[in-house]
Amino acid sequence: MIIKKYQGKNESEATELAKKELGESVVIMNVRTFKPKGLKGFFQGSKVEVTVALEEESERPQPKPPTMTALEQLAKKQQEINEKRKLEETAARMVKPARVVMPPTEAPVHIDIKADDGETVNILPANKQESLEEKLDSLETLLRGKLEDGGAQEEKSEQASVKNKQKEQSDEQLKFTKLLYNMMIDNEVHEKYANAIIEEAEKSNKPNMPFDYMLTNIYQKMILKFGNTSEISPASKGAKVVFFVGPTGVGKTTTIAKIASKLCVEDKKKVALLTADTYRIAAAEQLRTYANILEVPFRIIYSAPEIEQAYEEFNSYDYILVDTAGHSHHNEEQKNNTNLIIHGVDDIAESEVYLVLSATTKYRDLVDIADTYKEMSDYRIIFTKLDETTALGNLLNLRLYTGCELSYVTYGQNVPDDIDKFNPQTTVKSILGGQK
Repeated sequence: MIIKKYQGKNESEATELAKKELGESVVIMNVRTFKPKGLKGFFQGSKVEVTVALEEESERPQPKPPTMTALEQLAKKQQEINEKRKLEETAARMVKPARVVMPPTEAPVHIDIKADDGETVNILPANKQESLEEKLDSLETLLRGKLEDGGAQEEKSEQASVKNKQKEQSDEQLKFTKLLYNMMIDNEVHEKYANAIIEEAEKSNKPNMPFDYMLTNIYQKMILKFGNTSEISPASKGAKVVFFVGPTGVGKTTTIAKIASKLCVEDKKKVALLTADTYRIAAAEQLRTYANILEVPFRIIYSAPEIEQAYEEFNSYDYILVDTAGHSHHNEEQKNNTNLIIHGVDDIAESEVYLVLSATTKYRDLVDIADTYKEMSDYRIIFTKLDETTALGNLLNLRLYTGCELSYVTYGQNVPDDIDKFNPQTTVKSILGGQK
């Protein structure tokens, strides 16, 4: 696997450099922002460094050149047999153990060669050429059988060794895959999604694949599952109206204040703050306080016609951020009121809806909440309270369940800090056991 780092003015530029050199199949492993040291860094400002990875095709071992078989070597030696002594030496080398019995000289000379299975081959003296050729044929047949039996046994042994090695490698891959699966389950990824990710990854696994390739494969697939990340964007004309909805206690008001601060201070945009949360006086006062600090206008609205009037008043602004009442997703009356508010500007303005959820909420409850608000409108998701949990599996669960894009995550109460655009790379690393 190739791992390289690229630098640019922003993430897109650094990623483009990586793709230009390594191709489109690179996987982004890490993104960090840094400021070059020295005087040069003072004038240039911050840069972005992207670490990418790329898989390489493994080389196949080359076949060994063919060698002369033992039978061919035997045939060559047999052709060189011209006398009894050479025949005895050759037979002793090729057949184990060989026993030679020499009868008296006046009687016809016979050579008895006993093979290891007890079979006997009688060879006449060298001056009897016809008999000798016949006996050589017999000896060749005997040795051919022995050599072929031995070769077959050796081939079977090699096949068994290869199978055992493949089984060992398969077992190691299975253990590593199970380790990653358990890590996902420990981080509260739903078993349905964890199984689907593992099954997809196993389809592209190959024998002898290194563990880092397998890890990169799963890491890449999980990042692709998260898809694109969306931030609040301006309207093509007039003010963009942005509604924030969700249950009570998830931190909607604080999240709105953080986003408003980012838009006003960093992006230099004109922002107005509205609240439709008339059920909690403290919520309205909290948002009013943030509006005073940011020196932006603030209004309380009680009905759909009032949201329309507020839009006419702040149409020259860039954004109108609207805090809605937090309520139980089982409260039908409040659900209807929220629905009327978020559709109060459908005919006159561009709008977006953000569902604010706590990362500490149980997955089953998140599903119920997501279904409730899906009945009102399409939305993007903001997850809060990442600092209050070590298991981030619900972020992946809800992304796959709803198909909705993730936008921001928050991890503390500090305004305007403790908020970031959702980063799939760091989230996947955390789910697979890395550092957040």
